[in-house]
Amino acid sequence: MLFSSRLPLSSLIDTCRTLRHYLGAGLTVRDVFRQLARKGRGDVRALAGRVLVHVEHGESLEDALAHEKALLPPLFLSLAAVGEQTGNLPEIFRELEQYFILQRKLHRQFWSQSFWPIFQFFTAIFVIAGMIYLIGILTPSGSTPFDPLGFGLTGPSGAGIFLAIALGTVAAVVGGFFVATRLLKQGARVDAFLLRVPAVGPCLRALALTRYCLAQRLTLETGMPIKTAARLSMSATGNAAFVAAADVVLAGLKRGDELTACLARTGLFPADFLHMLAVGEESGRLTEILEHQGDYYQEESARRLTALAQAASWGVWLLTAVFIIFLIFRIALTYIGMIDRAAEGRF
Repeated sequence: MLFSSRLPLSSLIDTCRTLRHYLGAGLTVRDVFRQLARKGRGDVRALAGRVLVHVEHGESLEDALAHEKALLPPLFLSLAAVGEQTGNLPEIFRELEQYFILQRKLHRQFWSQSFWPIFQFFTAIFVIAGMIYLIGILTPSGSTPFDPLGFGLTGPSGAGIFLAIALGTVAAVVGGFFVATRLLKQGARVDAFLLRVPAVGPCLRALALTRYCLAQRLTLETGMPIKTAARLSMSATGNAAFVAAADVVLAGLKRGDELTACLARTGLFPADFLHMLAVGEESGRLTEILEHQGDYYQEESARRLTALAQAASWGVWLLTAVFIIFLIFRIALTYIGMIDRAAEGRF
């Protein structure tokens, strides 16, 4: 995770896999984190050791993990809390493992498809800078050097200015993107806005519904009070807009309303999803419906995430093509203008 203090995806995947296997085999949380502290990946051992200390002092896993917010993503923390309170930690960590594997796959896919256009982009920058430099030093003294871009950039100084502007612009855009993503992260208003953005919104909604269905099913299967189950399930979505809407759901449940009606008031759940839940509530098959819908939205989110990764890589191609075409036309027009001025001078 570039420019992030959190554990990399590979470490998260290994940690989830270890927790799933050991907890599924019957080991206690304390035993599992003791194993991780001894034999885990290098960047996980210290974290596991700190969690182990809190667990040995009688803290719950949820409270122990809360001390590691800087290293663990919010989704990991919220779903681990659901797993602990429902007694389904192995299943929760299996879902988290699959989600992080999908994330890693998409990251690799994006960078593999974007490497070549990014390489072409930076190659074009250095080729143009080299051309400005060479034209400047090869121009006879006393003659006006050819300005290929028409911006007054010639010779070594022009090449340096061009490089500084081009690379500085790239650095500013990349830096601004990462700063914005961190400043706006986990904001309810931001997430609510993103849910309305075409292409991005349906993908985020599918991810949130996948987690909601998993958490709501597990909490209901344990016989947990519906209010507690609803609060945990909304938190498990990992989406700040859903988390903020939990109060609306809880208020409706306190009045004795059906779960489907409470969810509908948030405006976050699609109509077809609410219809399926209503059928489940009426037939007494709500947990089965939630399992079915969870599988559906898991497939839907994977498909939409793959499409977004491909679209992003094509966006890189497009920006690179626009930049190179702009430079080609700029050089061509400047050269044509120089020829026209020379021709006018003869006549």
